[in-house]
Amino acid sequence: MRIGIVCPYTWNVPGGVQQHIGDLAEALIGLGHDVSVITPADDDAELPHYVVSAGRAVPVPYNGSVARLAFGFLSAGRVRRWIHEGGFDVLHVHEPAAPSLGLLACWAADGPIVGTFHASYEKSRVVSVTAPILQSALEKITGRIAVSEAARTTLVEHLGGDAVLIPNGVATERYAMAEPLPDWRGRAEPPRGDGGALGFLGRMDEPRKGLPVLLRAFEVLGRRRPGLRLLLAGPGDADDVIARVSPELRDRVVVLGLVSEEDKVRAYHSVDVFVAPNLGGESFGIVLAEAMSAGAPILASDIEAFDRVLLGGRAGALFPAGDHEALAAAAGDLLDDPARRKQLSAEARAAVRAYDWSAVARDVLRVYETVTDDGAGVVESGLGR
Repeated sequence: MRIGIVCPYTWNVPGGVQQHIGDLAEALIGLGHDVSVITPADDDAELPHYVVSAGRAVPVPYNGSVARLAFGFLSAGRVRRWIHEGGFDVLHVHEPAAPSLGLLACWAADGPIVGTFHASYEKSRVVSVTAPILQSALEKITGRIAVSEAARTTLVEHLGGDAVLIPNGVATERYAMAEPLPDWRGRAEPPRGDGGALGFLGRMDEPRKGLPVLLRAFEVLGRRRPGLRLLLAGPGDADDVIARVSPELRDRVVVLGLVSEEDKVRAYHSVDVFVAPNLGGESFGIVLAEAMSAGAPILASDIEAFDRVLLGGRAGALFPAGDHEALAAAAGDLLDDPARRKQLSAEARAAVRAYDWSAVARDVLRVYETVTDDGAGVVESGLGR
């Protein structure tokens, strides 16, 4: 099957949707399918062999964050040409309601189109205002996927229609084994007394990822545990992060910044407790699935998406979102309880198997087969009419 996948966000900045699309494409290629991905990206960016640039992205406020999207005549022309030359059996558009390539692709294409909805939000002024315009594109989608119940609810309440639930996938074997980063002991030896290491992975400059909550908790816990360390990874200004930490604690905070895939895996294996302090706006939590695959004991905010992925606290401990005192107390309890951490690690590794791409990609393929079995033929663009 020839499959065209549309990514709405720039490939130059890591994110959950980009990770999802890249892993899905590689899983489908591994199953013998011919896959091409189009995405916003700098023209000189290093891209995987199956990825095509639709031009540079621009930052746009979207879903409580700043998304880097592409929308304009240049992008529209490249999308239309990519569809025309691709000869795809099915077009798979991610976040088709976002003002980016997915919307352009829906307008440009006719034929079997599948849409995957990732976002979860209660209210969106952008979606409310643009809903009539969106409908002309969304009505072309013949198969709908939501990555979580939260994303499905958002779709139903804001855009109408329903979707089959297929969760985000994770390449579990990629994260299962790795050596800790240099100078980080990892979980082979449990912390003793006042030590231990907490970890965070995410956009450090995005408030809803909750890093300020973790930093405040570290201020509290770090004074009680003189050996406690904090490992941070992800895009953002390292100097700004360090400046928010009290001077006497700064030498115990290590900011890696944007890391390679290899070092990201090693980071998960370098900490005693992985913390996900997100405040909301998450429909799944791919970072949790990655940490679970690595067997990292997890402490996460109790937002709905995380509660569901962590099985209500069985596969990872939960604390009230935004409560830094509760985070500090829960982290201290976990650091002092190696048996509890070992139990959470085992439960996490077992629970995350349901999200392995070997299963998820086949579920996606079944949706493709559903929309192509009705004789709709190949996807065509306006260039071919």
